[in-house]
Amino acid sequence: QAQLVESGGGLVQAGGSLRLSCAVSGLPFTTSAMGWFRQAPWKDREFVGVINRYGTTYLVDSVKGRFTISRDNAKNTVYLRMNSLKPEDTAIYSCAADFNELGGRLSRDSRQYSYWGQGTQVTVSS
Repeated sequence: QAQLVESGGGLVQAGGSLRLSCAVSGLPFTTSAMGWFRQAPWKDREFVGVINRYGTTYLVDSVKGRFTISRDNAKNTVYLRMNSLKPEDTAIYSCAADFNELGGRLSRDSRQYSYWGQGTQVTVSS
C-alpha cells in the first residue's frame, strides 16, 4: 500500500527553523521526483519545490535561500529544511510523488503528482 507520511510541522516564531520529513513506503522511491506543496487558509495550493531522482532541486523564488530540499534514498525519505521562517509561510505542507520520466522531472504542476501525503501543519508566529 502506497503511503507518504509527513512529519516535523509545528509552531515556530518568525525567524525560526523547521525540518519537515516525508517518509515513503509502497512506492519505487528511487525513481520518483518528490515535490513539496503548501496550502494556506483560504488560498489555493502552492508549489514550493521539488527534488528529482538525481538530486537536482528547484524551489520557488519566495523560498529560495531559505528552504532546501534533500532526499535520503536509503531511508525512502525526502526533507524540506525551512530556515528564516516568515508568518506568510504558515500553511499545511504536503509532499507528493511524480513518477513521470522515471522521476527525472522537476514539475511545478500538481497534476503530475500521483501520490500525496496527508500534510503537516506549519504555523509561524510574528
